[in-house]
Amino acid sequence: MADKPARKGFIIAGAIALAIAVSAYYSLGLQDDGYGDAFISGNGRIEATEIDISTKLGGRVADILVNEGSFVKAGEPLAHMQIGVLEAQLAEAKAQHQRALHNVSSGLAQVAARESEHAAALAVVAQRQSQLKLALQRLARSEKLAQGGATSRQILDDDRAAVLGAEAVLAASKAQVAAALAATDAAKAQVVGLESAVVAAEATIARVQADIEDSVLKSPRDGRVQYRIAQPGEVLGGGGKVLNVVDLADVYMTFFLPETVAGRVAMGTEVRLLLDAAPEYVIPARVSFVSATAQFTPKTVETASERQKLMFRIKAQIDPGLLQKHLEQVKTGLPGVAWLRLDQDVPWPDDLAVKVPE
Repeated sequence: MADKPARKGFIIAGAIALAIAVSAYYSLGLQDDGYGDAFISGNGRIEATEIDISTKLGGRVADILVNEGSFVKAGEPLAHMQIGVLEAQLAEAKAQHQRALHNVSSGLAQVAARESEHAAALAVVAQRQSQLKLALQRLARSEKLAQGGATSRQILDDDRAAVLGAEAVLAASKAQVAAALAATDAAKAQVVGLESAVVAAEATIARVQADIEDSVLKSPRDGRVQYRIAQPGEVLGGGGKVLNVVDLADVYMTFFLPETVAGRVAMGTEVRLLLDAAPEYVIPARVSFVSATAQFTPKTVETASERQKLMFRIKAQIDPGLLQKHLEQVKTGLPGVAWLRLDQDVPWPDDLAVKVPE
């Protein structure tokens, strides 16, 4: 009689352990539901890629054109930021551009003037060379006449002095040519700098115009607005979030499988998704991701012993073409079950045959 309470305690403890094991087993969704070893399932939730529509620059939200739940197309304007400051910057950049163009015109005029001075200096050199040639000819005649005594010593000295003077004048003229050439080169270099200022002003205009274009926040993809994070009139910093859009062409279910099964799952493996909200439909999908490393099971499993088991995360992607046909019916956050066929030679059961809305 003494061991009856102990036996009763063991029975109760065993029943509790069995209940916990069954609860954890079904929490992970690893039951086969009579489909056999060729099939395994995991619980998950329909998810989609979320895109934050954010500001490039800080500023005040002017208006928001869509509401939560609105369907949007790629390139569609969703919100506007105030651009008063950018418009002022654009006007300033355009004024600087005009000033830079005027400076280039003035610089080119200076180059033309320096080139004219250089040409004039070259002409003077040619004239001085002619004068030197004439002086040399006179000196030659005077020296010949002086040898025969037909001219005076004074005339010979004067002709020699004239040659020296012509040579000095020619040297001075050549120096003026060099100076004019240097001035021309300097003027041309200045024009290069002024033209760089024009390019810089044009770049500033392009940048400000790009910022103005970026002040119109557009949807990068077809999708649905999930959240309005900011409201008109709010001031946001650079990168501030205004809207959250769900990409309805990238919808999937994430679930977990134990390592004994995950190793048999290949990329592209067929998956059937059953949603709690629409059990009459069976949605086709394919494995698009298998985690390379094991991780703990989701924290929604309350049993400590089950949480200690390492699981692999699997992602089943729904065909974008199918999603496009039923775009307005796509809902994220819906819980459901993902069924995988581990043996490709085994046909799908009739109740897991594809059934989608017409």
